[in-house]
Amino acid sequence: MRQCAICGKGSIMAGTRKLLRGHYNPTNWSRKYPNLQKAKLPSGKSGLVCTQCIKTMAKPVWAKAAPVGKAMPAVVASAK
Repeated sequence: MRQCAICGKGSIMAGTRKLLRGHYNPTNWSRKYPNLQKAKLPSGKSGLVCTQCIKTMAKPVWAKAAPVGKAMPAVVASAK
């Protein structure tokens, strides 16, 4: 089975539902494949990687910010 070398995303089975006289009826199942492309892995080798991982690897690495709505510990200490 073809799958992403980084996240392990692979194919899934998906079915459609057709509306007929107010009721949804299942139809044939089909296999949905991830968008895999050949790319360089962080280890230096090349492999099949999904496009979502390619986009994530292209992002710069930033320092982790505080979650929205949460105060930083230094701010809480100075507010007292």
